[in-house]
Amino acid sequence: MSDTIGTVMITQQQINERAAEIGKQIKEDLNGEPVVLVGILRGAVLWMAGIMKNTDLEMTIDFMAVSSYGSAKKTSGVVKINKDLDTDIEGKNVIIVEDIVDSGYTLNYLKGYFESRAAKTVKICTLLDKPEGRKVDIDVDYIGFTVDDRFIIGYGLDYDEKYRNLPYIGILKREVYS
Repeated sequence: MSDTIGTVMITQQQINERAAEIGKQIKEDLNGEPVVLVGILRGAVLWMAGIMKNTDLEMTIDFMAVSSYGSAKKTSGVVKINKDLDTDIEGKNVIIVEDIVDSGYTLNYLKGYFESRAAKTVKICTLLDKPEGRKVDIDVDYIGFTVDDRFIIGYGLDYDEKYRNLPYIGILKREVYS
């Protein structure tokens, strides 16, 4: 795989350090109250594990599978829920954990969806924020790193279901996906 990766942007150590900082901030922000972390499958799994390990609060976890991309590289703008929550979030603090915020469509939809299910609070935590791709105005409460508009892979992010297992964030060479 190394011959298809252009550059390592963010190292595993940098990711671990940022997860520790965000975990402490979440604890402070929630004043010791319990939280439900909702990981958006599949990309958020590694980042969510880092946040979990670094957040010293009573915690429940759950997962959702949603898509606004399908098999395309660009969003359709239509959010589809493929797997909903198993946890009742009414009256609970919820943090949506995502791998990357790009267009904002998915998280904007999910935030409203969770609010309609009477969550006490709904916050968003992302490993990567790509503001250049934003189509919808969405506030992200916890951002690991802000990145520019490149094809990014690793640490949960994939291209054609590959590269998720990389322990860092890298840039995929253009010839791989062109």
